[in-house]
Amino acid sequence: MNSPVWPPYAHLKTQPPAPKVVGGSGAYFELESGERLLDATCSWWCMIHGYGHPRLVAAIREQAETLCHVMLGGLTHDPADRLARELVRITPDGLNHVFYSDSGSVGMEVAMKMALQYQVLTGQPKKRKMLSLMKAYHGDTTGCMAVCDPEEGMHSLFSSLLPQHHFAPSPTAPFNATQAQVAADLDVLGEVLERHHHDIAALLMEPLLQAAGGLNMTSPDYLRGARALCDAFNVVLIFDEVATGFGRTGKLFAADHAHVTPDIMVLSKGLTGGYLGHAATLATDRIHDAFIGDSAHHAFMHGPTFMGNPLACRVALESLAVFEEENYLGKIALLNRLLCRALLEDQALMAHPEVADVRVLGATAVIEAHSETALTGVATFAREQGVWLRPIGRWLYTMPAYITSEQQIAHITEVMKAWFLKSSSCLSG
Repeated sequence: MNSPVWPPYAHLKTQPPAPKVVGGSGAYFELESGERLLDATCSWWCMIHGYGHPRLVAAIREQAETLCHVMLGGLTHDPADRLARELVRITPDGLNHVFYSDSGSVGMEVAMKMALQYQVLTGQPKKRKMLSLMKAYHGDTTGCMAVCDPEEGMHSLFSSLLPQHHFAPSPTAPFNATQAQVAADLDVLGEVLERHHHDIAALLMEPLLQAAGGLNMTSPDYLRGARALCDAFNVVLIFDEVATGFGRTGKLFAADHAHVTPDIMVLSKGLTGGYLGHAATLATDRIHDAFIGDSAHHAFMHGPTFMGNPLACRVALESLAVFEEENYLGKIALLNRLLCRALLEDQALMAHPEVADVRVLGATAVIEAHSETALTGVATFAREQGVWLRPIGRWLYTMPAYITSEQQIAHITEVMKAWFLKSSSCLSG
């Protein structure tokens, strides 16, 4: 009997039955069939500690014995207060206020509403549009769809439903580009702001790594330049660190590479280590204090039912403790070296006629193919080799859990390369 579960991003006519996961341990999850698959995506980039981490499981169990949930409207609780203080401590200086929600998409909706209302409250009522970047992906809710790439993104069917915003070209200078190379990207961004700043409330970007839009990797100098342009044109700078936060780019937050503080930062995915859905939208004093006043418009009218859920806050606190106590930034640096050595130094892969580019940043690596058809069947091929890979369009990528071992990384990268090089030398893992 087919499952009544409606799967995400699926063509229902051709989608094969989904294998059922019955458990997981470390970097692996286990299927009902008995297969044990090495998860190269850490479940859409959130299971940074892997599966079944004893400290995270214990934290949820202990919190459940005390308080599973209570509304945050008019009330608070210790895990929510403690987590907010920890997030203020570890994020870039100045992000002193934390608004909770239950997913990255909702966290971005909160950020956009904050930015627009801030502009209204500070005497700029015409600033009601967002400025986003091509290749951007910020989520699947209606407000987020409107700031995703309108040409290559997945939401063109809904264009008549969506508000119309401004877009700037995606930056082209790579992570290690010179300032001169980045200047051209910033000139284009500056031109868009020059033309439209009168109605732009905020600039949204995924700093350094545009994830679902094609694993585009950009320069810290672009972040610094964007910060200066937003200051010049009175535009709120929003960093969507849903995918990049908690170490994915090699530092705790992508903003740390540039020593930049955005006006608003959105966190999710790795916030709880993937163990429960949760998100946080952080804001500076300048944004927060504009909401202190006497009019009805000074209240921020947003309140997800499960915001600040005690279970989610408690496991997030444990996730942060594990991250710091076990030197995860050191683990990520090792993963980066292994990924660079396996992929960037493989001349046969780099020269393969179906390969357009190979990129590595932090604990993220991608082999970009010239066409999506070049990756047809790769997920099945990888599963036969004991690895779970799920490409995005023409991008075959890995974002492994940070606890993934050297041997496991070798297994993942050998499978990725074998797809192109048709090698039979995949490691057994």
